[in-house]
Amino acid sequence: MDDALTLPPRPHLLQDRTALLLGRAAGCRGAAERRAIQQEVVVLNLALADGIALTYRGRGIDREDLVQVGRLALVKAVQGYRTDLATSFAAYARPTIAGEIKRHFRDHAWAVRPPRHSQELRLRLNALEPDLWQRLRRVPDGDDLAGALGVPRRELTDALLAGKSYTARSLDAPEFYGGTTVLADGLADQRDDYAAVDLSEWLRPVVKLLTVRERQILRMRYAGSCTQDEIGLALGISQMQVSRLLVGILAHLREQLVEPEPEHRRAS
Repeated sequence: MDDALTLPPRPHLLQDRTALLLGRAAGCRGAAERRAIQQEVVVLNLALADGIALTYRGRGIDREDLVQVGRLALVKAVQGYRTDLATSFAAYARPTIAGEIKRHFRDHAWAVRPPRHSQELRLRLNALEPDLWQRLRRVPDGDDLAGALGVPRRELTDALLAGKSYTARSLDAPEFYGGTTVLADGLADQRDDYAAVDLSEWLRPVVKLLTVRERQILRMRYAGSCTQDEIGLALGISQMQVSRLLVGILAHLREQLVEPEPEHRRAS
């Protein structure tokens, strides 16, 4: 299908042509001919799918993805429509397309996935809020929204927070426009520099007991982040030999670092 949005023909001509083609497809005995007619119906009604899909833009899913989901739902609607239904194809297709898009949001759009109950409340809230605005003639507050949903305020808060979970901000993003500090600056630093110094001093005498090659292997593996293949290439040995050497080196270090159990404790 063409990715550009398609301008529809006049509504009454579109409806008549769609009904004619769907009736012809229902009477086809050959699968190939039926698929060709259904494809023509899909092309005719692309604007319907695109229009529904784009009402959901700005909620964390790219425009192109929304259009694609809407068009796939249109194909599903064409294949599932029965000509003996009392409703027109457009009346049948609209809820089918909208339902598929909502399902896509529910299953794939979350940067941080909230509980299913909060997701469903958020979708209900999206549908109720415009009517609530009109009925109250003012901005509905938390009690209004919770009452309309029939849930406690705590569940309403969870649903409102769920609506912000479609997208995530980068830790490198500024805290505010034009600012020099970023979000990552507010994270707690889990490093313990004093513990790192103690560990270094603890390891230093034990590492000195290793051979020059053993120290080189440790340095390349853990300080240089080299792979075993890269270490083997540098030392002229195979990857398997590097693996065995590393196992032996680490076992030796563990033996040297573990304090011997006191005699009185072993005897007991």
